Amino acid sequence: MITVAIAEDHISLSDGLQLFLEQDPLIRVLYAASNGVEMMQRIENSLPDVVLTDISMPDMNGIELCKAIKKLRPTTKVIALSMFDNTGAIKDMLDAGADGYALKSSPLIHLRQAVKDVYEGKVYFDEHMTAQLEEIKSFKVKKNILSRSERDILVSIARGLSSQEIAEERGTAISTVNKHRKNMIQKLGLSGKGELQQYAQEQHGHSN
Repeated sequence: MITVAIAEDHISLSDGLQLFLEQDPLIRVLYAASNGVEMMQRIENSLPDVVLTDISMPDMNGIELCKAIKKLRPTTKVIALSMFDNTGAIKDMLDAGADGYALKSSPLIHLRQAVKDVYEGKVYFDEHMTAQLEEIKSFKVKKNILSRSERDILVSIARGLSSQEIAEERGTAISTVNKHRKNMIQKLGLSGKGELQQYAQEQHGHSN
């Protein structure tokens, strides 16, 4: 028996998901919550095998909920539910530890399969998300070629700091910071400072 919990602020959708999932004799929905805070309160008393969570919810969104669940019990599987195949949201959920990402517009039979897949230790992504996953994969490859210092400086660039300010914050020479900037531009295949600034904000600015 696979136990499931649903975090979704649209009650009609939550009820519909529960009714459909429980048509399968191997799945039992323990409870549903309308936001992340309520879900964490329920989870403290009864941990499900799989949590389905909307990303956009009041009080505590799906990204924050996923992090909290994984901190409480890393083995609990989390599937993100979204209306959009947004690359930034997908990346945020993956970084939070999500085991799957499903679109609300997809047939419910796909969501049922997602529950079974993640329960068995697989990773599930909606079949319409190929392009977004390739983009995320490409970013991770690029990110891995940067040194620790370069990654730290990239975060500072995303915060809008100048080379002088970064140098002062890191206690290093401005020439060292500028050298790191040039190296990052070359490694990432960018054309100059402007593109580096834009890249830094795209990767880190949304989370600050």
